[in-house]
Amino acid sequence: MKPMPTPLRLLSLLFLLVFSTAGRAAVTPNPLFSDNAVLQEETPIPVWGVAKEGEKISVTLDGQSASTTAKDGKWKLMLPAHKAGGPYDLTISGENTNTITNVLVGEVWVCSGQSNMEFPLSRVTNAAAEIASASYPMLRMFSVARRISANPQEEVVGKWAVCTPAAAPGFSAIGYFFGHDLVKARSVPIGMIHSSWGGTPAQAWTSFSGLSKDPSLKVYVDQLRNAVVDFMKNLEAYRTALAGYHPNPAGVPSGPPWPADLPPSGPRSPFENNGLPTILYNGMIAPLQPYAIRGVIWYQGEANNGQAKLYQTLFPAMIADWREKWGRGDFPFLFTQIAPWTGMSPEIREAQFLTLGKSTNTAMAVTTDVGNAADIHPTQKEPVGQRLALAARALAYGEKIEYSGPLYQSLKIEGSNAVVSFTHTGSGLMAKDGDLRGFTIGGTNGQFLPAKAAIAGETVVVSAAEVTAPTAVRYGWTNVPDVNLWNKEGLPASPFRTDSAP
Repeated sequence: MKPMPTPLRLLSLLFLLVFSTAGRAAVTPNPLFSDNAVLQEETPIPVWGVAKEGEKISVTLDGQSASTTAKDGKWKLMLPAHKAGGPYDLTISGENTNTITNVLVGEVWVCSGQSNMEFPLSRVTNAAAEIASASYPMLRMFSVARRISANPQEEVVGKWAVCTPAAAPGFSAIGYFFGHDLVKARSVPIGMIHSSWGGTPAQAWTSFSGLSKDPSLKVYVDQLRNAVVDFMKNLEAYRTALAGYHPNPAGVPSGPPWPADLPPSGPRSPFENNGLPTILYNGMIAPLQPYAIRGVIWYQGEANNGQAKLYQTLFPAMIADWREKWGRGDFPFLFTQIAPWTGMSPEIREAQFLTLGKSTNTAMAVTTDVGNAADIHPTQKEPVGQRLALAARALAYGEKIEYSGPLYQSLKIEGSNAVVSFTHTGSGLMAKDGDLRGFTIGGTNGQFLPAKAAIAGETVVVSAAEVTAPTAVRYGWTNVPDVNLWNKEGLPASPFRTDSAP
């Protein structure tokens, strides 16, 4: 008797499904290369697609060309780097010719995550006025259709749309506000590739190899492996039951000894679950690679709220995974801290804050002022897009601007006072709308009490009469923070606690 395949072998067999393109006769570009596309400026531009074996392919953009030969039904080539401009035609020729029109060269960003990134412009505060003014010919968005997959895919379903009042209502609101701010600031075309799905966890957006590198993420590898093993067992049981199934003989009514004429039901594939590890990376991120991009903006974490400690490892691992798979170095990865809501713990915001120290070239947009205690989907999305755009201007484009609210740096105890220092103080700290709120202070007994807080230069001095020997300070440490520490550039400070592990 042959030995049973190991769980890992079963997993590998499912992951090795073949995406066959060899039977296609006509040269066909990947769907990302379609009318109204935006291509990344100032870097070699990968272009790829399918064709029949051995077909010679030539691609031309604005008088610059490159060529290759299809192998195994696929082709890929690199166009020379191009400065921002357009519109151009992108011509892809083999035995047939594809002419892609109205193509711009500029800056390309991926916007991804769960429902708050998916949230459309049609639902934001002042949506009617925003949509009426949404005429930005240099802003385009490619919206990736939802897809789950057991193995990494090579194509997505979607199309590029020019930003007009007719098209904008369906755009990702944060992607829209981020994009139009960059159009104004940079005066170059901006392309947003929107790939998100509400209610989904970060492990679903991470590749199998990305999850396998850190032992602390083994829980997700095991979850995936066990789902496959259980499915295979249930499938075998179903096949056995089906082999023993005998429908009613003709003319014999249901009932003993013949049951109702219903065959056994087959097991549901685990790959229909959009929260399963790797499933969305495979279906909605892998097919975007290696499209040339400048960076990523991200809004997610709500679905990982119950696993905040593990998210401290998972989120940086996902960032590293995307960067490795794209092969474009440590591109800017800009993310949004979860907004206040009654069901959202401060620990998930902390995990996001700690990611800044674990992943280089990252920035975080704080949203303590634009949440909704009663709704996990706040409608104020413009400030989020604006803050992410500030971070892009600083990290991606080198502008000397303040792009973050104050971030906790260190704590110093001076008698009965706790002195908190910050980075990103800008031109100074400020209390917005009255005295500072949201600070608590703790002593050796581990209890935290409401504290008095006052700005002293680039620090905040925290104290409470009842705490004579302070050991720690917390700020905004609740599901719905009531806080008002900002810098004078108009950016709010992140919640924090000094008593957590660095």
